[in-house]
Amino acid sequence: MAKDLKLIEQCEDKARSWMSPSFDEETRLAVKNMIEATDKSCLIDSFYKDLEFGTGGLRGIMGAGSNRMNIYTVGMATQGFANYLKRNFKEREQISVVVCHDCRNNSRLFAETVANIFSANDIKVFLFEDLRPTPECSFAIRNLRAQAGVNITASHNPREYNGYKAYWEDGAQVLAPHDKGIIEEVNKVRVEDVKFEGKKELIQIIGEDIDKLFLDAVKTVSIDPAVIKNQHDLKIVYTPLHGAGRVMIPRALRSWGFDNIHCVEEQMVKDGNFPTVDRPNPEIAEALTLGLRDAKKIDADILMASDPDADRVGMACKNSNGEWVLINGNQTCLIFLWYILTNRKAMGLLKPTDFIVKTIVTTEVIRKIAEKQHVEMRDCYTGFKWIAREVALSEGKQDYIGGGEESYGFMAESFCRDKDAVSACCLLAEICSYAKDHGKTLYDIVMDIYMEYGFSYEYTINVERPGKTGADEIQQMMQNFRTKAPKELGDSKIAIWKDYQTLEAIKADGTKEKIDMPETSNVLQWFCEDGNKVSVRPSGTEPKIKFYLEIKENMTSPNDYNNCVSHAKEKIEAIKKSLNLN
Repeated sequence: MAKDLKLIEQCEDKARSWMSPSFDEETRLAVKNMIEATDKSCLIDSFYKDLEFGTGGLRGIMGAGSNRMNIYTVGMATQGFANYLKRNFKEREQISVVVCHDCRNNSRLFAETVANIFSANDIKVFLFEDLRPTPECSFAIRNLRAQAGVNITASHNPREYNGYKAYWEDGAQVLAPHDKGIIEEVNKVRVEDVKFEGKKELIQIIGEDIDKLFLDAVKTVSIDPAVIKNQHDLKIVYTPLHGAGRVMIPRALRSWGFDNIHCVEEQMVKDGNFPTVDRPNPEIAEALTLGLRDAKKIDADILMASDPDADRVGMACKNSNGEWVLINGNQTCLIFLWYILTNRKAMGLLKPTDFIVKTIVTTEVIRKIAEKQHVEMRDCYTGFKWIAREVALSEGKQDYIGGGEESYGFMAESFCRDKDAVSACCLLAEICSYAKDHGKTLYDIVMDIYMEYGFSYEYTINVERPGKTGADEIQQMMQNFRTKAPKELGDSKIAIWKDYQTLEAIKADGTKEKIDMPETSNVLQWFCEDGNKVSVRPSGTEPKIKFYLEIKENMTSPNDYNNCVSHAKEKIEAIKKSLNLN
């Protein structure tokens, strides 16, 4: 009780500092109401800490408070970022940045706030005229030779969230040493230090000029234009879920040669309240409800959905019984990389210098495909900044031809350095055309992959724990897994236990090996003797801890698929029990 009272007292002290004239009247009133409220939970969640500017930027619930997304937390982040840029590029006559945003409530306000602050610090700003996809932001940074960029987006988070992604001059989200350097500068800034009054002459509005260049670049991702010509009337249903893909993805599909595109009308409306979905997340089945309605109505070949900032794509297709099924993120990544490797080889385009990348929590079936095709496959941490790092490390020496993660993100190119639903949707339509050219569906392609490389069933468990108490609980869960590591998961004995915080791999016999990664990360992995894999990590962008399960089964024919899934689900229940997740 004393601890709670002390926390309330600390939050009230911090909140009172937000009652100064440095803050607008609306903010001061909201803070006053929190202080005077009998229930202090809102006060605590809004002020128990500062919204942390992490290695990827900011993400949080919108509202008044130091732990909320608002013009002041955005402003302090931007002022710190500007200070770092001026220190790091002091020899440049003119530093420039790109500023982009998605469809969320306050996204335009935050983007204009960012533009004003950069310009007030004598930094030239290329500000998009309206919402644009995340990959186009990355592309613009590289194309305009800017030194950095900011994208205002909370990706697929619930409607009350917004975020701030910081990019470096290579078009990728910031990595070491710049991430730590920016964080240090941001942490020095007070609200009184922020230069909110912009210089209009340093803000240049961009739009169609970059759109055309981006779409031209996206078109180069196509591997086999002939199958598109054969299947130009492929029936495609697409939904942007109210977000930034609404214009660019249909345009991109048409530029590739597809002319039978049906967009979900209700979800083509730009709206940060996301009125037609509970969560604008293409990996959640509910988000595809209206898309499936339209797909069934026109007997479509494929349904695609992009998230609000159009960097991830979800999809559905018909199975062998003609029933619509969702293709999960691991299967999506699998399909992309299988097609890129298989078709590049068939067309004589595959080179010894080519390489692909996946994240450590993504299906291991990809490794088997790469081994069979004699192509290098690299593992990296979750997040596309790590995939972009691999591209940068090999620039001029090896050729990146694709990489992805289980959470529906894929990047088939190097002209931008973040996941890209624009090129992914187009490539997906090409793969669907390839399948149809061979008398198959995308579902048949997945079955073919399992038959050749082995069946794998992936399942993600998200344990949400919001607020301060939730953050503490997540931290304790990770600590418990480290100090009381399981010996078995279900009936599967653990062969190797990897701890990316210590960068050690421990075998069942107790021997240890070092893990070769660029830095430590709060991730644990258990590899079982039967091929099963379990990974656990706290989310870097949401108040949750995530468990990634990969289950192996013996599949002798496509008819075994449903039985394999059933057996895998039984194993998952046993693993959940082992981890006390029931």
